[in-house]
Amino acid sequence: MGTSKEVKIFSKNKEVYRAVAQEIFHFTKQSQQSRFDIILSGGNTPKKLFKILGNEFTTSIPWNRIHFWWGDERCVHPTSENSNYKTANDSLFSKISIPEENIHRIKGENNPEEEAIRYKFEIEKNINCRGEDPVFDLLILGLGEDGHTASIFPDQLELFEDERICAVTQHPITKDKRITLTGRVLNNSNRTFFVVTGENKSMRISEIMNDNEAAKLLPAYYIEPKNGDLIWFLDDSAASKIT
Repeated sequence: MGTSKEVKIFSKNKEVYRAVAQEIFHFTKQSQQSRFDIILSGGNTPKKLFKILGNEFTTSIPWNRIHFWWGDERCVHPTSENSNYKTANDSLFSKISIPEENIHRIKGENNPEEEAIRYKFEIEKNINCRGEDPVFDLLILGLGEDGHTASIFPDQLELFEDERICAVTQHPITKDKRITLTGRVLNNSNRTFFVVTGENKSMRISEIMNDNEAAKLLPAYYIEPKNGDLIWFLDDSAASKIT
C-alpha cells in the first residue's frame, strides 16, 4: 500500500479542528479494533482540537480503547505551561474517562538522553512493527513557521534517516532540548493528519504544496507515509498562498 494524499481546506480554523475531531470519532467508532494508538502533536496546534474533543465527544468516542502517545516533548516538568502533556491533560484528559495506563507521556523532567531510551523501550513493548519500525494507527502533526514538525528542525533533516525511534534535539534559537520521534517512525503510521491554521504558516504551506525547491529545506516536506493515508487539514488563511 502506498501513500494516499488529500488536502482539505476550510473557511475557518474552528472548522478545521472540528473536522479532525469528526475523523477521529468515525474511525474509532466504526473499526472493530480493540485498541487504537494515537500520536499527539505539541505546540499551539492541538489546543483547540483537544477542547472540541473534550467538550463535544466526552462520551461518544471509546476512550478506553485509545492509547495516547506524543510525537515530541519539551524537556520540562509536566506541570510547566510549555509541556505538551499539560496541554493535552488540561484540555482533554481531565474532561474524559480514560484509564491512566492509556496515557504514555514523554517524561520531560528526566535526563533527555535517558528518557529517549526509556520511551523507545515503552514503544517497543506496546506497539507492533511494520518492517523494522513501530506502526501507529494515527499520527497528528502540526507545522512550525520554520517548517519544523514534531521536534525535527530544518538543521536536523538527517533524523528522517535515523535508525533510532527517539532522539534528543535542540531548538535552533532557544537552545531548549526536546525529545522527538524520528522521521522513520513518523512515516510509518497508518494515518497522518497534518493540522495547520493561520496566515503565518501560509508561505511554508505554499512551498510544500507547490513542491518548490525551498520546500526541500523543510522537515514537514519529508512527511510521506510509506504505507498509509496523509490528509492535510488547512484553513483558508494557511492555504492562501497555494498556486
